[in-house]
Amino acid sequence: MLRQIAFALLCGFVTGRPAIPQQAAPSSPPPAPAPQQPQVLITTEAREVIVPVTVVDEKGRYVSNLEAKDFRILDENRPQRISFFSHDLRQPIVVGFLVDLSNNSRIHWKNFADAITELVDTLLPGDDPRYSGYLIGYGNQAEMLVNTTQEADKLATAVQRMKPGGAAAFYDALYMACTDRTLIKGEPYQPRRVVVVIGDGHNSSGTRGIDQMLELAKRNLITIFGMSTQAFGFDNPSSDDLERLATETGGHVEYPLNSLYKDVSGYLSHPTDAGNYVYEAGTGGYAAEISSGITNAVSGIAGDIATQYVIRYIPDYTDDPRQKVYRHIKVELPNLPGVKIRARDGYFPDLPPVVAPSR
Repeated sequence: MLRQIAFALLCGFVTGRPAIPQQAAPSSPPPAPAPQQPQVLITTEAREVIVPVTVVDEKGRYVSNLEAKDFRILDENRPQRISFFSHDLRQPIVVGFLVDLSNNSRIHWKNFADAITELVDTLLPGDDPRYSGYLIGYGNQAEMLVNTTQEADKLATAVQRMKPGGAAAFYDALYMACTDRTLIKGEPYQPRRVVVVIGDGHNSSGTRGIDQMLELAKRNLITIFGMSTQAFGFDNPSSDDLERLATETGGHVEYPLNSLYKDVSGYLSHPTDAGNYVYEAGTGGYAAEISSGITNAVSGIAGDIATQYVIRYIPDYTDDPRQKVYRHIKVELPNLPGVKIRARDGYFPDLPPVVAPSR
């Protein structure tokens, strides 16, 4: 039922138009070496910048009838010529699912496990070679549970075996997603790279920090989305970190549990033995609200990924690009005031060597 509702919502949000024919993608990292070979360094250059873009109106509805001429790209405030534009609703992607298995996920774990399965089924349809995914669980340590594959069933089976408990090595999981998985030929242009975090953004294990992980994600041209597992009424200072990771890479975060009790009068002033995170026993309201919130979150993330415009351009520099470690970009729609644009905020012109997994 959840899958049917999510699909219906997604279909209601999206209206497509024929995509402009795709051009040949720039050269990409070679396939991962054979298992018996050691890890190797692959050097790439950011000669063509890729910018996935989501556009929504003031009510949060997707704006999906735009053309290349509607967009303007600024690189360090200098307008750029768009060399590639696509709005194909079935664009090739490789999706990493990073799942928080700490104690913070235990309250609503069953609901989120079902949501992850729905996301996997939605984003990895059948055995279509255009779509691949991998699964990383993180508790006290990050673990690659399913390496890059086109078989959605492998990920769904692994999700049902997960059991939360312990700390949260979130940044180790993101590091693993960037450096330690099997690569797909053509990344990060076709397919492009997406990471979906199912967690609340807190990191309580490992030595890596938010700035390091944000730079690594940007260098690997990853767009980060999040489904927050933060329960209603609980404080979470780490939510800002998850928001920052998503916003600066061009994604967004869904909060399915934040508005569960907005219509319950006197909720916080009438605690029950079961605690302040449930409805009155027997009303069925709690289960319905949870289901509705998570269904909307699944549709929100899947809708964003499916409706993104993909823009590429070859930077026209007026300065020496080596003088800037990080170049800022801005996407504009000059003739559409009031819309909200989600896109990465910049890129590194000189990419460092990237470790290719030895699998």
